[in-house]
Amino acid sequence: MFDDRGLELSSENETAVTAFNQAIRSFLEYRTTAMPLAKQAAESDPQFSLAHCLRGYFFMVFGTFLVLDKARAALREAQLTSEKATSRERKHVEALRLWIEGDLMAANACWESILFDHPHDLLALRLHHFNSFWMGQTRALRSVPASVLADWRKDMPGYGNVLGMLAFGFEENGDYGSAERYGREAAEVCPDDLWALHAVAHVLEMQGRHGDGLKWLSHPLDKWNDRNPFRRHLWWHKALFHIDAGRLDGALELYDAAVTGGKSDFYLDIQNAASLLARLEFCGVDVGPRWEALADYAENHIDDHALVFTDIHCVMSLAHEGRFDAAKRLIESMKTYSSDEMKYASRVIRTLGVPLCESIVAFEQGRYDDAVNGILPLRHATGPVGASHAQRDIFDQYLLEAALRANKVSLAQSILQERMLLKPGTHEAEYKQARLLQGALTAS
Repeated sequence: MFDDRGLELSSENETAVTAFNQAIRSFLEYRTTAMPLAKQAAESDPQFSLAHCLRGYFFMVFGTFLVLDKARAALREAQLTSEKATSRERKHVEALRLWIEGDLMAANACWESILFDHPHDLLALRLHHFNSFWMGQTRALRSVPASVLADWRKDMPGYGNVLGMLAFGFEENGDYGSAERYGREAAEVCPDDLWALHAVAHVLEMQGRHGDGLKWLSHPLDKWNDRNPFRRHLWWHKALFHIDAGRLDGALELYDAAVTGGKSDFYLDIQNAASLLARLEFCGVDVGPRWEALADYAENHIDDHALVFTDIHCVMSLAHEGRFDAAKRLIESMKTYSSDEMKYASRVIRTLGVPLCESIVAFEQGRYDDAVNGILPLRHATGPVGASHAQRDIFDQYLLEAALRANKVSLAQSILQERMLLKPGTHEAEYKQARLLQGALTAS
């Protein structure tokens, strides 16, 4: 039998193959049905190796060590049933093994090798894209979707998803015109693809087009209630547009209504929440006790280092709430985890993750000179911690805020001139420019 794009599958069970195809479609559309459908595919045909592998992939996408044992169990089932699998399916199983072991470069190479022979393998393309994003492999975000697009027909299931990935790749590489063109086409072809909507939102954010951004995301808050927590990241983007437009109350209201995951411990919810609260406070907003729940989460995940970017946001919450002993324990745990040289993340944690975390602790302890001295040498090199340019902008915001509080006028002015040139007319830069001028007048 075959998948929706004509790729051969080792299963001969129609129910299993149907569930498998539906699972991939749900995964690409961020639907909560993806995991149940993958489980149904594996249970309908226990010898379907790729279905077990798909379950393992989905556990890994959760971005937490809490489900690592479940991913390993799925891998064992995939390996035990791989004898009758196709060579393509066996490569997927190998990629899962490498991912679980933390060898992300090798896993990405495995998915890319699949695409050389099977450019319609949308699963391999999306997982390569996912891991490239969290590794800071910016060029790969554009080059790999671009390498397969010519092999796709517009009427093929998933064509819009390929366009959406290509659009995001163009955006992260600074080609905003191409990114917006492909992103809007992707959203027309596949309106259920949140990644395409997300790609265009990034273009509008990077260009400072907050009015267009608010229109682009002018959906009712229940629009994507059938989707997984990624939907809250889109509302995070809308909150950034509110901040840029000077609608700070609107951003805080959106935080409470749609951005925060409540008791959610999904990694993206933690990142979104901590980052947005910091941005609001740097614009003079009193966010009240909202940090406390994030710090509680962080204290319960001291040893969960699935994503360096999440670790940094956990330290933000702990340090903000004055839980410096817990922040120190988390940083020490990061150092211990990074001692395993076989893991891709080890060097990233040591050279970027730990110094950034220590700088944020210094900031919250009022040691603003130390915060500046820690972040400034890294500000142009933070890509490997993962995430997007817009998300990593939080490090520049900490640096700017530390410079303002330390009365480092020339540094603050330099950063502000950059921000005002690249995103003119945004409230955040104008507010901080006014603070800088006021500080200079007071000092004189």
